Amino acid sequence: MSFWKALFGGNTSPEEEKKNNETRNFDLLKYDGVKALRMGKADYAVKCFQEALRISDDLETRDYLSQALIHTGQLEEALQTLEEMRLSGQPSRALMARMGHIAYMMEDYGRLADIANQAAEADDSNPHAYYMAAQAALGTGDYATAIDRLTTAVKLDESRADARLLRAQTCMATGNIDDALADAEWLLDNTADNEDVLLLAARLAVSQKRYDDALNYYNNVTEANPFNADAYRERAKLRTETGDPAGALEDMEHLHELMPDETPANGEPESVEQMMKRGNDALNPFAS
Repeated sequence: MSFWKALFGGNTSPEEEKKNNETRNFDLLKYDGVKALRMGKADYAVKCFQEALRISDDLETRDYLSQALIHTGQLEEALQTLEEMRLSGQPSRALMARMGHIAYMMEDYGRLADIANQAAEADDSNPHAYYMAAQAALGTGDYATAIDRLTTAVKLDESRADARLLRAQTCMATGNIDDALADAEWLLDNTADNEDVLLLAARLAVSQKRYDDALNYYNNVTEANPFNADAYRERAKLRTETGDPAGALEDMEHLHELMPDETPANGEPESVEQMMKRGNDALNPFAS
């Protein structure tokens, strides 16, 4: 009977009509939400996705909703949305990475540690699970655990530049210059155009009193990114200490243009937590 109705037409039942309308409305809401998200109208996208999910619990729509919630700063709601997705099936590496990134943005290191453990339990060959565990450890000042987890991440994937950078920064902060230099050498060979790698190399060179090398690295940082305040601040200190007051003044003028409210700098480098917070996204935080 349904074949002949489909072929020649015919009256549909109220239940069928209701289902067809719901399907149509769901598709429209989801499409409008995706369009709004791509246009930067995240608030409207959230409303569209939420209405669509009231019609049908669709995992892809939940994923879009989590992205829109992040854009609107509703991090707790975004994390809850992703947690519901995780519980609904086998979590992917990308899903766990996004959950970890949100917890990191919230500076909720306890939850980040839990997410890292869940990711490792689901897939113990996932290097990003150990990277997230290292971030959580650094958030609580546990440098030794952080280095251990980063070492595991690098063993699982030797190309993990973000893990090598964070490990080098942590080693430098704890005075383990030799290990920091080993990672820095690999990074310079493989990601030499990254400003955070160049900044690390400059700081290591300063720690070894290789001031000409440090100056060259700082120059490379400002060439790569003329808005890197840390490079100007630290190069000003280096130039002052190596007898170039004119160069130091020029750097401080650049720094004042970039950060007019900052008290004139003492040139001290960041803590490892600050370095961790600022620079690592450039090295693919969602690598799987």
